[in-house]
Amino acid sequence: MPPATVRRAPYKDFLQPALHRRFSTTASILLAIAYLQAIFFGLPGSVFWSWFPIGPAGIRTLFLSLCGLSVIVLRIAQYHVGARTSNSGFQSFTQNVLQIQTLEALFTYVFSGWLFSQIWLWSCGPDSGLSWITYFSGDRARLNEKPLFFTCYFITLGIAEAMLHLFYDNDRLSLGIVKPKNGEKQTGDSVSQLKEFWVQSPHLFLVSGVRAAVAVPLSMLVYPIFFRSLVWRTTLLFLRPFYNLPKTNMLPNGWGFSWFVLLKCAMAGFMLSIVWVAGNAAFSIFLVREPLKHGKPLTSESKDPNGSLLNGLKNKKLSIKCFAMWELAFIARDYEVRRKAIYEDIDRKDGPMWSQVYAICLDVIRSMEARIDNYGKTPAPVQSTALSTVDEKRRTTAPLRQDPILQSTPQKKSFRNEVEKVVGQVATAPGQPSQLSPLAKKAMATAKGKLLELQKEATGTDDTQSLIQDLALKVLRTPLGWPFRQEFNRRLNAVVLGTPYGEPSLYINAINALSLLAVHSLKEDKYGNVQRDVATIIRTFTTVTSKLETFKNSFPVHWTDVEKNKTSAEVDAILEALREGLKQLVQAFGPYARDLRLSLTDMRLAKEAARIEKDGQLVQRDEEMREIR
Repeated sequence: MPPATVRRAPYKDFLQPALHRRFSTTASILLAIAYLQAIFFGLPGSVFWSWFPIGPAGIRTLFLSLCGLSVIVLRIAQYHVGARTSNSGFQSFTQNVLQIQTLEALFTYVFSGWLFSQIWLWSCGPDSGLSWITYFSGDRARLNEKPLFFTCYFITLGIAEAMLHLFYDNDRLSLGIVKPKNGEKQTGDSVSQLKEFWVQSPHLFLVSGVRAAVAVPLSMLVYPIFFRSLVWRTTLLFLRPFYNLPKTNMLPNGWGFSWFVLLKCAMAGFMLSIVWVAGNAAFSIFLVREPLKHGKPLTSESKDPNGSLLNGLKNKKLSIKCFAMWELAFIARDYEVRRKAIYEDIDRKDGPMWSQVYAICLDVIRSMEARIDNYGKTPAPVQSTALSTVDEKRRTTAPLRQDPILQSTPQKKSFRNEVEKVVGQVATAPGQPSQLSPLAKKAMATAKGKLLELQKEATGTDDTQSLIQDLALKVLRTPLGWPFRQEFNRRLNAVVLGTPYGEPSLYINAINALSLLAVHSLKEDKYGNVQRDVATIIRTFTTVTSKLETFKNSFPVHWTDVEKNKTSAEVDAILEALREGLKQLVQAFGPYARDLRLSLTDMRLAKEAARIEKDGQLVQRDEEMREIR
């Protein structure tokens, strides 16, 4: 009877429950903030009912929490790992502005702001001056414009917050990395993350206050231009069946707001901004907790832990793959039992567990090398298999030269040369006379001279190209020109990490996991399967390190990059991980280099790439000379 097959649970079956538990922590923080705000709303009334949960305070808390939870639901629906990789901010804008995610963000923040404004208006007393209907001259009712401006302020604040949400890419989750710590476990927990959130709280209050204050003059500008007429007519349409309002839709005199209303807007906007900013910060902190549960890897509870981990490593979704690679790096550093399980799992269907892990990690690392090698190369054209029915006549002589005849040395590309070239091409193009008449030549020369004279009088130079470039550089140095700068860091990350998103932790954790598993195999791999691949790992690390470092140093700075800052934190972190991994591999397997079929040249190149020093100097040619002898 064949043995019963064990179901290999997908990796997401362990990741999603963990994310849900972390989401509950964020929701609890928002609920606490909503309860405090509900108490503040009820302070003018009864002292007891202002805080008693079963009553108006509980109802306000429920609705206020919806303002924050709606943003958290948006984050869950749109979260991604990796930064947006593009050449410039404008390119990133054009790639994302027409996406459905942009519309969802706008709707969520506008709805949240509108709901908060209505809760505030509902909580205000009749003496606040924010009632929808005011009465004068007896029973004559009139629509009050102050709550309209108050509501439009929150709609404006919601639109601005949505733009900032998209601009700062708040949907991104920045995953952590596992660094070699010589066996020291450094795992994060909810307590440490609560401390981190508490440390950030003063900054969150400051940001909330600034955004609420800036939205006040913005609303004073936007309301009369875009909102006033529309919301006035629409509100009258809905309220006329219930109140005896005037038949006319004429706007009242005045601005529709007072200093008292502006102060209320700033205060209420500050409270709502706290909900948004604190919710986003808590989500970003708690959802990137390490992939551990009760101090063990997430897949430890699976009936087939190695199979579930492989499922995550092979997943096509970048977020799941990054979490699985993060867990593998933890296993490689801290969990001896799981490491031995990887070494000893040799009867798997698609090959031994180590072989599959080794291939996946190596493919991730080599993907950077492939993108570097393909940079600047045009894709191979697709050759059509259809046969042409008309035979093309083969040219038996070389085509006519288009160079100027009276030109001995190459000329600088300028506006004048370009004009002469274009006019000459038009004049001597096929279908035109082979030679110009004297009258045509004279007219052409006169036109050239007049054009150059006008240009020189206006600009002081006849080189239009350099003039336009100087003007463009002046604009690029201003804040308005920032979106159009193709900065060095952006362009380099787009090449090395890939597009549209690039997550450096995926590559760093793959490097650390592979090197740590190889080093620990000296004591824990009783079958000796790992040693067959150590030489390939060292050579791959050496090649990728050298190529990545050379590519970064030779990568050109675009002319729009006015700062010319040739630094990249992401690429530098990957290079540091490669060097550290190489250093550990060389130190661990150096005595066995000959048995592993590693030549002295291989070891020398590895030491140079890892920058291993010998007697204060980098190893350069001593080992190569010994090999020659």
